[in-house]
Amino acid sequence: MNTENKSIDSSKAPEPVGLYPHAKRVGNFLFLSGVGPRERGTKKIPGVELDDKGAIISYDIEAQCRSVFRNVKYILEDAGSSWDKMVDVTVFLTNMKDDFATYNKLWAEYFKENPPCRTTIEINCLPTPIAIELKVMATI
Repeated sequence: MNTENKSIDSSKAPEPVGLYPHAKRVGNFLFLSGVGPRERGTKKIPGVELDDKGAIISYDIEAQCRSVFRNVKYILEDAGSSWDKMVDVTVFLTNMKDDFATYNKLWAEYFKENPPCRTTIEINCLPTPIAIELKVMATI
């Protein structure tokens, strides 16, 4: 099978919000597009309450973290990789001050052994009303 620049779409992860695949495989490397906490087949975001105009009323960062990690796992597995093969993760948070401690605690729970490299960045907003997104590189 030719693995040079092969697009991969997961049947379990949420549909992309733009024109991009869930991941690209190049040789033995897997590059995931940004992954958020939405659920497949719906615009529902775990732990998020929106007003009638779509603005965030409240959100639960723990619920979002767990959902993002689950979505990343789906994509990795559908691409022939696995959770333990992550090499580098860039994490985007929209509220570092309030959310970092919870996210960092959950990170330690999910990556007890051999965690990947990690960079965490605070950004103003994401394309949907979410508080966290992950950009992942892994091996296959």
